[in-house]
Amino acid sequence: MRTELITLPTDTTPIDGAFYLPDDRPPVGSVLLFHGNRMSFLWGAPRFLPPVLTRLGYACLAFNRRGHDIMSIRDSRQAEGAAWQMTHEAIEDNRIAACWLGEQGLPDPVVIGHSNGGMLAVRHVADHPRTPGLVLLSAQCGGTAMVRHAATAGALDGLDLDTVAATARRMVAEGRGRELMHLPGWWYVSSAESFLDRMEALPDTLGLAPQVHCPSLYLRGDSEPPELYPAEAFARLSAGPCTVSIVDRCDHFYRGREAEVASRVAGWFEQTFAAARQETRNS
Repeated sequence: MRTELITLPTDTTPIDGAFYLPDDRPPVGSVLLFHGNRMSFLWGAPRFLPPVLTRLGYACLAFNRRGHDIMSIRDSRQAEGAAWQMTHEAIEDNRIAACWLGEQGLPDPVVIGHSNGGMLAVRHVADHPRTPGLVLLSAQCGGTAMVRHAATAGALDGLDLDTVAATARRMVAEGRGRELMHLPGWWYVSSAESFLDRMEALPDTLGLAPQVHCPSLYLRGDSEPPELYPAEAFARLSAGPCTVSIVDRCDHFYRGREAEVASRVAGWFEQTFAAARQETRNS
């Protein structure tokens, strides 16, 4: 595959990514890859899927949202990253990336999202009904219950969420919303306003499922709790056909099972879009 590093402007911090193209043919379609919470396009599915998908003929764009990694710098000592992430910015970043693909003359992309990126992928597809397909890789449940579900599953190291949220609200009211709060365990650090955003403003994966009309694949590792990663419930509620795939001996990050996950995603692509491509050739 051919790889090009790109930078896309936003109204604040630019977002960076990698654009992958098949090196043996024109693209048959395009794919957007949304990374997980506090990850980036350098790791996980946005890294191991493009080599497989470009072999099938798809152009792929994997990119950082403004909420990438935990904290980083760019060309100054001004910090940026997921410690300050806001849902409305993430939704806008995904829209910007999709528009960029369109500017390259590519068709509406299939959307693939891992974890937090999967939750955001559902929001994107609901907002963009021409999306031809959706792949959810351990997509979070989202909504106002998500942080409490995550805490129950062992995140946030037993913090009293109501106490932390009250502290965050006080900081925001005092004009200190961008100041960092220490959170032992996952997520480690977060600004006060970002913590409240996690509590109150996340898209609801199951609530949005009836607005998803395209074919979808929802994959989850067998060690992941279905309350947090509700594949079966999404399949029941989705307006389009949804395939549920549970990978054995598999954790949330697919460590050691990347090849199996990639194989299942590729198989779904071939099965879902082969008929459409044949109809196009025949017309």
